[in-house]
Amino acid sequence: MPIYRPSLPAVDAAETRRYAGLAKAKFDENSITAACEEAALLAAPCARWEIYDYDCETGRVNSEPPFTVEGNIIRKHLAEAERVVFLAATIGDGVENAVSRHFDEGRYAHSVLLDAAATAAVEQVCDACETMLRPQLAKEGFSMRWRFSPGYGDWDIHAQPELLRLTQAESVGISLTESFMLCPRKSVTAVIGLVRSGGEEQSAPKGCASCGKLDCPARKEKD
Repeated sequence: MPIYRPSLPAVDAAETRRYAGLAKAKFDENSITAACEEAALLAAPCARWEIYDYDCETGRVNSEPPFTVEGNIIRKHLAEAERVVFLAATIGDGVENAVSRHFDEGRYAHSVLLDAAATAAVEQVCDACETMLRPQLAKEGFSMRWRFSPGYGDWDIHAQPELLRLTQAESVGISLTESFMLCPRKSVTAVIGLVRSGGEEQSAPKGCASCGKLDCPARKEKD
């Protein structure tokens, strides 16, 4: 798969507010708008994905060498999947560098909002990838399950090196730190299960409900 570079004309202000922990707080909308506009200006969105055959009974990904998905929640999430999409996406390090610069110069509130806008931006890049993939996969008779990343539920973050290998993430500038954190920080790796259209509805929880971090300020009340 060649590198995909989606456009990012605007960053979602509502999601930025949520990621900043301001979902229910009164806050200057102009400040949020300014952070979203700066994030859109500095972001360099790019992504790459690969599709593999998958054995949902064993969790085995038919890659070379093979990779086995470990974890009860992630395996339940991928139940009935015959293939899987492994995705790597980033907005580069431009926004992250600006966040650090604003913080160092004492613009603390803006740096927090800009960081939240960057998180919203990379999620929008992932959404754009799914939008690109969905019609093609539908023609092949597949429906897409929502994306699931290492660190959610019981999928160990130590799976990250395999996701970088499976997506060739280095081609879009993504690497790992010694603590298995993605670099640039505003990057995402994820798996998307592909099930035959018309299959049973999945019973695994979605989004925030799949994550054990109950005290996260960005957590949605309902998913």
